[in-house]
Amino acid sequence: MLATAASPHMSLLSPPSISPPNTLLYPFKISASPNLRRAGAGRFRCAAGQTGFFTKLGRLIKEKAKSDVEKIFSGFTKTRQNLAVIDELLLYWNLAETDRVLDELEEALLVSDFGPRISMKIVESLRGDILAGKLKSGNEIKDALKKSVLELLNIKGRKTELQLGFRKPAVIMVVGVNGGGKTTSLGKLARRLKNEGVKILMAAGDTFRAAASEQLEVWAERTGSEIVTAEGEKVKAASVLSQAVKKGKEQGYDVVLCDTSGRLHTNYSLMEELIACKKAVAKVVPGAPNEILLVLDGTTGLNMLPQAREFNEVVGITGLILTKLDGSARGGCVVSVVDELGIPVKFVGVGEGVDDLQPFDAEAFVNAIFS
Repeated sequence: MLATAASPHMSLLSPPSISPPNTLLYPFKISASPNLRRAGAGRFRCAAGQTGFFTKLGRLIKEKAKSDVEKIFSGFTKTRQNLAVIDELLLYWNLAETDRVLDELEEALLVSDFGPRISMKIVESLRGDILAGKLKSGNEIKDALKKSVLELLNIKGRKTELQLGFRKPAVIMVVGVNGGGKTTSLGKLARRLKNEGVKILMAAGDTFRAAASEQLEVWAERTGSEIVTAEGEKVKAASVLSQAVKKGKEQGYDVVLCDTSGRLHTNYSLMEELIACKKAVAKVVPGAPNEILLVLDGTTGLNMLPQAREFNEVVGITGLILTKLDGSARGGCVVSVVDELGIPVKFVGVGEGVDDLQPFDAEAFVNAIFS
């Protein structure tokens, strides 16, 4: 039999006229952080119909993207070292050695996990400009290289702001393979949103990993958020997410953050579960989830690409979170993912701290890998 643990702040979530739910019908635990009242005091709340709230929120977060450029810079140390050969190649560049220099430049891009398609595209564009007389020095070639990567990120991955629609609650679902950092990223995202005065409800949709709910509960406590978790065994993830979104809708939450279980992109039965999660959420709030963010481990290189392809095909990824930028991250693959799939990078994890999830800034990224 399923049991439920009463929350000391249940009244914060349940209308006075509704009696506590039958645990056989609603096998969920809804917990409130003891700091919730203090965390939410005096902050602006959006009301239904205030269409500019989420737009403003996206802009506020994006404007803070350059607040920790040094950490982004250090996160791509390995990529920058691999690309340092480009400076040596271009230092004494002359027109007669164009083919050799460009071949070696392409090799440097490949070593940095840019991938063959994007590497060839960049190099052929440079070759055309050189032969047309538009690029006449090594510095001009380097600037053109950086500009081409920046333009690609800005054009194909231009929607780096969170797209949260116009009705409450906005729903964000976080997906990815095992060990990529989904739960941690979701917790850090909650922190960033709470700093902007957003009322958050978390949904512990990782029902496979025993410690996942406990980990997310710690993040709920850290961020002053409330959380919906499954009580007992064999509760489906889709049910947890559906109940959380219902509660978010009934109680006027701004954003519901939905965690999911890690799964290999090649395991089709588990991938189909994500479809069920997406459908369950959409039944409660039409058009939800507003964002489906794929978490990618920054150290995995071009393995990111097949992961992104499969997750995108199954549920339609709207944005990427790049994690584990600890100096060994292989940044070129980010460009390949954006180029092939047109999915923008929205956040990067630049450290272990609670505030170390940074909005992605394409210019800072390009400077970090080509400096």
